[in-house]
Amino acid sequence: MAMQVVEQRKRGFICVNAHPEGCRRNVEQQIARVRASIPRKDGLRNVLVIGASTGYGLASRIAAAWGFGARTLGVFFERPPKEGATATAGFYNTVAFHDAARHDGLAAFSLNGDAFSDAIKAQAAEIIRKEMGPLDLVIYSLAAPRRVHPRTGQVHDSALKTVGEPFSSKTVDLKHESVVHVTIEPANEKEIADTVAVMGGEDWRMWVELLLEQDLLAPGARTVAYSYIGPQVTWPIYRDGTIGRAKQDLEGTSRELNARLSERLGGSAFISVNKAVVTQASAAIPVVPLYLSILPPVMRKLGGDEMPIDQMIRLFRDFLAGQDRNLLDEEGRVRLDALELRPQVQESIAKVWVQVDSDNLSRLTDFNGFKRAFDNLFGFAVEGVDYAAPVETALRW
Repeated sequence: MAMQVVEQRKRGFICVNAHPEGCRRNVEQQIARVRASIPRKDGLRNVLVIGASTGYGLASRIAAAWGFGARTLGVFFERPPKEGATATAGFYNTVAFHDAARHDGLAAFSLNGDAFSDAIKAQAAEIIRKEMGPLDLVIYSLAAPRRVHPRTGQVHDSALKTVGEPFSSKTVDLKHESVVHVTIEPANEKEIADTVAVMGGEDWRMWVELLLEQDLLAPGARTVAYSYIGPQVTWPIYRDGTIGRAKQDLEGTSRELNARLSERLGGSAFISVNKAVVTQASAAIPVVPLYLSILPPVMRKLGGDEMPIDQMIRLFRDFLAGQDRNLLDEEGRVRLDALELRPQVQESIAKVWVQVDSDNLSRLTDFNGFKRAFDNLFGFAVEGVDYAAPVETALRW
């Protein structure tokens, strides 16, 4: 037993510990949303989620399990508790997922390790073969800053930079909670290539090829990878930057995989373009924290604000099960971001953007809500949790 009072610890803006009870409450709330929104459906028996411990990946796993009763395998890379230190939030999220699945009679398997590696892919294949059965759905939701290439051993580090020209804009200095101007320098060719190697489609392709080779995909199997396009204000650093180059590669991979799965299994591959939400990854991208402070109140006023679980409910219920083709754009991508990119939403954001500064940040935006949402990711500031009470931190699933 390792009972202790867990007080939030930060290094700059980044939280370096996690609260197990807060993480549990977050998972339970998402399960409740799925139960209320997806009447138990058939069609998904075995689901693999690569990047399954936080954000959209965790929400996908919850939607598959409690919306369809699917057996799920989650793959992720999280730090377990050690010598009085807490685990990462993703680790505690997975503990909570397994506890709830066990209570509700749902089969769940998890692999904690480097999803880019051949070793983890081989272990996943063994679990699928021995414990699950051919997969109906493969979700690719991996977010990592670094990749060690399994074939070459080369280390690739992603870069959050522009391509071609420097870019200057407003952002929030999260440490000092002020609006500042930031200039982002363009990436060199190696930085662009490294970012594509980490965040592009090669690893997704490797996963699907392995599953095809070992006959671990069911007839009609589908695979989906998550992406983001965003509004014009973020394009220089996102859509037109190094991340955008990686996302273009991801979309090209989607077309290749779609052709292969269609020919072999009558299956399909597609991209789901999701709404901007507060994640550990998005908070690190310049410009985005300010955008994510302005967006929620505008969305609440005009209707349509969604958390990751709400987006995944729509993806699973309306597209995967309901086959709502209206969610597709002309390039065949599922556009869960349509409400965010409505002209009236973006026009309202643009009006705030030109006015906001350090003095009116809290008045014109929901920066406090951004901070609370970020703390929630680590199990802190979660409603209903007694943070003065000791909790067990040395948990396992």
